[in-house]
Amino acid sequence: MSKILTDKAPAPIGPYSQGILTQGAGKTLYCSGAIPVDPVSGEIPAGIEAQTELALKNLLAVINEAGFDPTDVVKTTCFLTDMGDFAAFNGIYAKYLSGGAATGAPARSCVAVAALPKGVSVEIEAIAFRSGQ
Repeated sequence: MSKILTDKAPAPIGPYSQGILTQGAGKTLYCSGAIPVDPVSGEIPAGIEAQTELALKNLLAVINEAGFDPTDVVKTTCFLTDMGDFAAFNGIYAKYLSGGAATGAPARSCVAVAALPKGVSVEIEAIAFRSGQ
């Protein structure tokens, strides 16, 4: 197993890694939840669309750092503080994680939560897999 850490996504704000890569018959990447914090300025954008976009960019920075790409994502778990934001969230999410030709969009759970770190409206975690490499 190896720890994945990139400065292209916000540094962890607690005792966790941005991602953990395991190897066997293939490689599996487990990504911690990405929130919409700008990794350089520390700023959080306003609005669910901008927050979803930045959370996905941060998540994909970790995925890319591990040598994976969006088509390798097999499962996401998404957390929203307001399910009224679901349609707007979905519109942005689809632009980034519509899946590859072989798999289509990844499996996904999306749940409402009372609150998220730093008062953000969205958090997205992912599992990516690549066989035989």
